[in-house]
Amino acid sequence: MTKQVEIAEEDPDQPSVVALIRAADAYLEGLYPPEENYLLDIAELKEPSVTFLVARLNGEVVGCGAMVRYAGYGEIKRMFVAPDRRGYGIGRQLIRRLEQAAADASLDLLRLETGTRQPEALRLYRAQGYVERGPFGDYRAGKFNLFMEKRLA
Repeated sequence: MTKQVEIAEEDPDQPSVVALIRAADAYLEGLYPPEENYLLDIAELKEPSVTFLVARLNGEVVGCGAMVRYAGYGEIKRMFVAPDRRGYGIGRQLIRRLEQAAADASLDLLRLETGTRQPEALRLYRAQGYVERGPFGDYRAGKFNLFMEKRLA
């Protein structure tokens, strides 16, 4: 059977998407102390300033990502691909679509916060052109977090 990945803007408040987000939360809770997890909940993902994307592989929810629009930049949040579905390029496709959403919103800078205990995420972001920077917005530097950004234009 051919592996067909489809990515679309969807409502995060669907049972299969909520289950994926809970899996992401459990994964992060196993890696970091609670004060170092900066997670958006379902209600926040439904805000008008958020673009929320769902990745489906042959119809099954396997990944998600969000982009929050701020004055002058967008922030990538809630990037997650189910561990058993990694290796299909889903993360790269999600990032490209989020970058397109930022460009469509006339934003030429994307930022993100991620954790040092996620080497697969760090490899993905670096491979897509994201570079390290200092804390931004309301974030503070912590023992386990890393801040990155990419100019789109």
